[in-house]
Amino acid sequence: MADESFDFTMPSLGADMDEGKLVEWLVKPGDVVAKGDIVAVVDTAKAAIEVESFRGGVVERLLVEPGTTVAVGTPLATLSARGAPAELRPSAPEIVPEPEIVPEPAAAPRRPVVEPAPAPQRPVPAAGPLIRKLAAGLDVDLRAVRGSGHRGAITRADVKMAADARSARPSYRISPYARRLADELGVDLAAVHGTGRDGAIRSDDVRAAASVPPVPTAQPVKTTAPDTAAQKAAAMRQVTARLMARSKREIPHYYLSTTVDVTDALAWLRGRNRELPVPERILPAALFLRATTLAALRVPALNGYWVDDHFVDGEGVKLGVAVSLRGGGLVTPAIANAHELGLAELMTALRDLATRARSGRLRGSEMTGGTITVTNLGDLGVDAVYGVIFPPQVALVGVGKVVSRPWAVDGLLGVRTVTTLTLSADHRATDGNTGARFLDAIDQALHQPDMLWEGSR
Repeated sequence: MADESFDFTMPSLGADMDEGKLVEWLVKPGDVVAKGDIVAVVDTAKAAIEVESFRGGVVERLLVEPGTTVAVGTPLATLSARGAPAELRPSAPEIVPEPEIVPEPAAAPRRPVVEPAPAPQRPVPAAGPLIRKLAAGLDVDLRAVRGSGHRGAITRADVKMAADARSARPSYRISPYARRLADELGVDLAAVHGTGRDGAIRSDDVRAAASVPPVPTAQPVKTTAPDTAAQKAAAMRQVTARLMARSKREIPHYYLSTTVDVTDALAWLRGRNRELPVPERILPAALFLRATTLAALRVPALNGYWVDDHFVDGEGVKLGVAVSLRGGGLVTPAIANAHELGLAELMTALRDLATRARSGRLRGSEMTGGTITVTNLGDLGVDAVYGVIFPPQVALVGVGKVVSRPWAVDGLLGVRTVTTLTLSADHRATDGNTGARFLDAIDQALHQPDMLWEGSR
């Protein structure tokens, strides 16, 4: 097979990103990576993002040193398909050697004896960079580990089992991001209690340790180090300002709103939650995400992108969710294949996404490709939110505060639970008639909560 070298470049992790800083490599020359493996951590103006490889191969060279800021599209490393395990290379027709036929002597004619071809040697199981880091930390030789994953790939459990079988000594593990955070905050890792799996130190553990006031010294030393948190917040604000200014400058917005009666939907949700364990209970926010997803399938003209003066369909719903960060600002990661997720699965995905967004553990694939975004400010007491579209998307849905108001049903006045939904849409892609049908589709979905439960796999 020909040597197929290709560049791994600084990815664009959103329409507002022009450059990024390479924080850390998680691979080294000679490492084998599969498509989707995390290979580096990149710091943007908004957050540190774990970046995946877009293709499988072997790392040949690392072209950029950690700590370097480069423009989007700059080659960071060179990879090659040569020498990669078979499952990472492009598929090719399997060539099976013809069996050798040995005839018996004429005196005793029998059926020909077919000698089987030699059994192919089992390839070395594939192991991603995180698995290799775990193995190195536990002093485990991967060549002696039998993989139990797909196609014999080595899993974390395989490495742990091999380590336990060799010795009972405890392991000391910490994620690369948590180690970098500890350096920034001046935290002594020896004094940090890990709460992760098998005692691993997580970024939250480092932050908790940093929040404990240190023992004062006799002569405290004043520092003039810059306030990195304030600098980060200021940089994020500038990036957001540029993106929103571009959106309002280039996108002719139109706005619609509707008030939706969610009394029955919330009563249905309370009944469902009584059947679920407390950690798995579903928040009302998931109802609005699921209803928006169904509306995007029914009115696909609002689910996609405006690129090169024409609309490009999203081909499935990758649902962007606005998440506020603890230090200020917000990010809009996306839930892939949201149309395939039922309500409980969507709640799990939302909870996981928000947790990782606030702890700086988002992946690059989650920061790009969103087809429509939902922003929910109702929990902060906002009655209605008229958002700004994230280009190249063409629509954004806003969810307001859930309130009790006088409401007429079948001619009878009573108190019902309602909320205001808004739509910000790109007038180049749709008009008010299409937008109205979209909001009506959300309303209809919320009035039929049973249809929200199952995904559309």
